[in-house]
Amino acid sequence: MTSRFGDALDISDTIVAQATLPGRGALAVVRLSGARAHDIGARISSHWPDSARRATRSTLHDSAGAQLDDALVLRYDAPASYTGQDAVEFITHGGLVVPTSVVAAAIGLGARLAEPGEFTRRAILAGKLDLLQAEAAGDLVAATSSAAQRTALRQLDGGLSRRVLALRDEIVALEALIAYDIDFPEEDDGPIDPARIRAAAAHLTASLESLLATAPAGALVREGALVVLAGVPNAGKSSLFNALLGESRAIVTEIPGTTRDAIEAVLDRPRWPIRLVDTAGLRDAVDPVERLGVQVSESYARRAALVLVCGDSVATLTTAAKAVQAVAPDSRLMLVRTKSDLAGAEAVEKELARARDETGSAKAVDTKAVSAETGAGLRELIAAVDSLLERGHLPSDDLDAPLLTQERHRAAVAVALEEARAFADVWSTGAVPASVAAVHLRTAASALEALIGRIDVEDVLDELFSRFCVGK
Repeated sequence: MTSRFGDALDISDTIVAQATLPGRGALAVVRLSGARAHDIGARISSHWPDSARRATRSTLHDSAGAQLDDALVLRYDAPASYTGQDAVEFITHGGLVVPTSVVAAAIGLGARLAEPGEFTRRAILAGKLDLLQAEAAGDLVAATSSAAQRTALRQLDGGLSRRVLALRDEIVALEALIAYDIDFPEEDDGPIDPARIRAAAAHLTASLESLLATAPAGALVREGALVVLAGVPNAGKSSLFNALLGESRAIVTEIPGTTRDAIEAVLDRPRWPIRLVDTAGLRDAVDPVERLGVQVSESYARRAALVLVCGDSVATLTTAAKAVQAVAPDSRLMLVRTKSDLAGAEAVEKELARARDETGSAKAVDTKAVSAETGAGLRELIAAVDSLLERGHLPSDDLDAPLLTQERHRAAVAVALEEARAFADVWSTGAVPASVAAVHLRTAASALEALIGRIDVEDVLDELFSRFCVGK
């Protein structure tokens, strides 16, 4: 096994690292794993745990006898540990000096500093996790929303792994039917009914299509749904942005053109995180800096899952909606009448209806009235955004179904699907011998095996763990 620096990594080495973020904090965790983990841990500790998974209070000291900390020590015996090896965890006081000194003491006794993700890499090699679960561990650490947290936990529990394994087993079963038909055509009940193979291939293709259809939802979970506030200057976008966030993140003034660049924040919603973006006002800017800001706004509008077109009148709403349509004709729009507290409810509704009619856009999926000043309509607006995103991106009614959350996942399943379709095509037409057609099935199975880590995936491991933190 080689590191991302090209040097050989020996999994029999004893490794050490701080598993918590360096810096000021109440507690820190230092981890040891490897053949000499217990020996090194015992030499650092004044009191060594007499049984595994039992926290023991101990004074920690270095090889010269200098006291380092008053800490807790936990011992893990192979193979019942995260890495499958003998392991130790020191729960020390936080800060920069204490955990660093414990790491240094372990290195002084023969351990080496772990590389990013090396503990999890060892867990994979020990069969404690598969590759998808290892990615989920990294996703859980990096999660910035409750949706990402839930998805990572389901994947860490093996939900996606089981789905992929079931599909791989389905391919293997189909391969077995083909092999039987080739090798034993006259045995038992005679040749396999071609309709049986066609049905199995059709079911496999449909299952792969269903899994691949979760990729857009998985991308939303990881990255958030891009929702852009767009409108003419001074239309109330920044005030609405601040009101939705519940904190002041954008400058709000009466001077047109204040927001010259996009300001982005994440709303942690039950279904999806929302990447809410406040953009510069859409206008024909003369100033070069302002023009750059408008170009950024247009770029966001083109990439948005939903554009909230903000305006405080029929004129500002229609002007903004037409400007968005001109630069992002495929974007879905929601017309949002801002500053609704300054007009009566009936007048606001009439303005929204007129604006929608004058816009003449099938992309105007909804209309809402809000007031950043009073908070009126904010909950209804967010609920409408959630509903629109859900209808537009959920592949099925099963919200707990495994999702493909990374491009590597999507690409592997796409290859498997392409090969399954190719097999179905050549089998149904008889264009090639069965033994040749079966090559497509083997390629499809290999793609899924690589996804879960059943074959040699050293390059994938190196890429994956280069993104991990040290200590994980």
